[in-house]
Amino acid sequence: MRRSPRTLAVLAAAGALSLLAAGPASAEVEPGGWTSTSPGFNVQERGCGQVDGLTFRLTCSTASGDQRAERRYDTYTGGSRQFEGSFRVDSMSGTRISLKQTFHESGSGPYFMLAVERGGRLYAVHGGQTLSNAGTVGATVRVNTVHDVGSEHRTYINGSRVHTYASPGGSFYDKFGAYRTNSGAGPATVTWSGVHFWRR
Repeated sequence: MRRSPRTLAVLAAAGALSLLAAGPASAEVEPGGWTSTSPGFNVQERGCGQVDGLTFRLTCSTASGDQRAERRYDTYTGGSRQFEGSFRVDSMSGTRISLKQTFHESGSGPYFMLAVERGGRLYAVHGGQTLSNAGTVGATVRVNTVHDVGSEHRTYINGSRVHTYASPGGSFYDKFGAYRTNSGAGPATVTWSGVHFWRR
């Protein structure tokens, strides 16, 4: 059956849309040579932390103790790893809440922590460097971390590289959610989406 040029154009557009819906074949930042992975995870709820799917809540204003609602992903060693996820701060009457961690399991603990203050300032907990002011209530923010184990850890906010940190070797794992930093307190509610992992 012969199709008109208009019908062929519609079919071509539909095919392009279906490819877009399938998502990108490579990582969002630093493309090239990445393989998608699906690490396992454990849910961590401590103190007044509550996890409901990809929504993470600290329901108290307690400024001490272990207050956390997180996913802790499988340990990795060696190579390069990329994490991508988007978060939205739904509400926060507290401040200084950690959102994403790269944890040095065989070293000194939290190696890189991305946190948010009330008002939307995103910062690196170790060193206090401001990374962005995009973390306002209701805004969706994309985070990528690229970790070359034994060399370098790079953080991107909404596609822009904002932080670079020398990396030791050893074993690490990714965590995200809502976690009270030593100088922080809830309440806070954070929803994550679009979480992906790659390696090369």
